[in-house]
Amino acid sequence: MRTLTSVTAVLFTTAALLHSPAAASAAPDDPISTTATLVWSDEFDGPAGAAPDPANWNHELGDHGWGNNELQNYTDSRANSALDGNGNLVITARQEADGSYTSARMTTQNKVQPQYGRIEARIQIPRGQGIWPAFWMLGADFPRTPWPDSGEIDIMENIGREPHLVHGSLHGPGYHGGNPLTGSYMHPQGWSFADTFHVFAVDWRPGSVTWSVNGDAYQTYTWEDTRGNPWVYDQPFFMILNVAVGGDWPGYPDASTRFPQQMRVDYVRVYSLD
Repeated sequence: MRTLTSVTAVLFTTAALLHSPAAASAAPDDPISTTATLVWSDEFDGPAGAAPDPANWNHELGDHGWGNNELQNYTDSRANSALDGNGNLVITARQEADGSYTSARMTTQNKVQPQYGRIEARIQIPRGQGIWPAFWMLGADFPRTPWPDSGEIDIMENIGREPHLVHGSLHGPGYHGGNPLTGSYMHPQGWSFADTFHVFAVDWRPGSVTWSVNGDAYQTYTWEDTRGNPWVYDQPFFMILNVAVGGDWPGYPDASTRFPQQMRVDYVRVYSLD
């Protein structure tokens, strides 16, 4: 295990640095950290129908279930991922004329790969039975280092049958799949998270990860919580945005599910923590 004495920092691959804005001071409106510096962001500004910036995002493609018996085919079509002209990225899950489903899964692998910091996105999630939106991260060496040894940080997941709950988890060797380090956050009024935008974040430091929603920190896990298994989070990770349809955990769409369903992302930001 790495000695947990290094100074908190945010590190990027060379490719990411070429596309990063100059560092700017920022003071996110939350109690988790009083000082932070914005080191990278995608604000999704651009004309309606434009593609997400390829300097930042890759599209993962395919309809092979993604290890969870999901139903969707992930595409790079603008029908499934596009800017809306109002400063948002929109990921759209659709039911096609033949009854199949399409959606999008976007990653920053080999482009933007932070190590530590606040990883934050302002998102309005979709809704409905069998709909599974997520904002999450995988270790940058994946798939050379296979999952779960690569590490996974789930910043926000929601399953449609629980509209008032979001979940945050760590998956690593010995604590993964149905047995992660995990917890949930309930909407303070018990309302659906799909009703409006919310800020989902982790404050990620050597040896610890703290989750928050709208600045309200709701759980922290540290290297001491891994039940004697390795802590695999002191390395660069890449970010992922996706909307799955169906799967072992959320279940499958039913007669109550309406399509298309859209996840709107106002921004994704990375801050260093002082």
